[in-house]
Amino acid sequence: MSAWRVRSVRPGELGEREIEAWRELRAKSGAPANPFMEPEFTLAVGAVRPRARVAVWWEDGEPVGFFPYEKGPLGRGTAIGFGVSDSQGGVFRPGLRPAARAVLRACGLVVWEYDNLEAGQPVFEGAADESFASPVIDVGEGYAAYEALLRAQSPKFLRTTLAKERKLGRQADGEVRFVFDERDPAALRTLMAWKSAQYRRTGRGDRFAQEWISTLVRRLHEQRTPGCSGVLSVLYAGDRPIAAHFGLRSATVLSCWFPAYDPAYAKYSPGLVLHLRMAEGAAAAGIGTLDLGRGAAEYKDSLKTGDVTVYEGAVARPDPRTALHWLRREPVRAAHAYVRDRPALAARAREALNTVARLRGDR
Repeated sequence: MSAWRVRSVRPGELGEREIEAWRELRAKSGAPANPFMEPEFTLAVGAVRPRARVAVWWEDGEPVGFFPYEKGPLGRGTAIGFGVSDSQGGVFRPGLRPAARAVLRACGLVVWEYDNLEAGQPVFEGAADESFASPVIDVGEGYAAYEALLRAQSPKFLRTTLAKERKLGRQADGEVRFVFDERDPAALRTLMAWKSAQYRRTGRGDRFAQEWISTLVRRLHEQRTPGCSGVLSVLYAGDRPIAAHFGLRSATVLSCWFPAYDPAYAKYSPGLVLHLRMAEGAAAAGIGTLDLGRGAAEYKDSLKTGDVTVYEGAVARPDPRTALHWLRREPVRAAHAYVRDRPALAARAREALNTVARLRGDR
């Protein structure tokens, strides 16, 4: 412990030496190259979140560990980009395993919360309250191999989706085409408008109503780096976008993030068609894995080839303020878990949210 020195800085204060060390540690870790875990994502969040920080571990004059986080009031810390980041945790050289409480002290935190901690994070995994499956699509052997697998494991889903794609091609105004990496900002604005409407329609909070999230997404759409680039994929009918998805990619992983479609085309299941074309485009671009993100959904079960595990929880150290954070967090978490573990109750909760959303729309 005495050989380590820790300093906490704003992401924009990281030097090129530190950023390159972060990249190298991730590359050597053996973990999937999830773009949310790369320094470029933390740098982008730091540009829109003033409380973003990175704790850097130094040993013998070399940076050997990085812990990105956001620091809130009363010593509350959260994962960087908490609420939208789909992979979280620290980046440490092999053998460097600081105690969780030591990490909190170094950062001036009494608690650190996460909701998508990646597997293989021994410093924090022990404090997890729950684990979740995050479905993935493996296209490492190419799209043809993936489609053959779908024919075996989800034959009705594939047959129906491809039939709807052909029907769309016959009935749409203009040629149906797909762009894997669309750079037009107007297409991104269309996606964000669709997604906001979907959030409202389903009674969920509109993420894009939060300025920092919409600004972050626009910044990442412009970002082109090997470890973390924004990718906007769009399905068009003629010149009209009918489905779109924005996510982040590294050289080998596409992390799926914000999908949406034009409800006017709902009968063609354009979102499902889009995901098949995304898998095809990703394979052609050398990407081996599409991470669909945690959360149960029928379409994910049909598309996936497997799962990775992510964790939700919080680490804390003894402090009078810890009880305040527990009282704020634990009842809400327990209520969500109670509903989530009871499918019939969860279905009624979703129906209630949809009803409230419709009533708001009728005003």
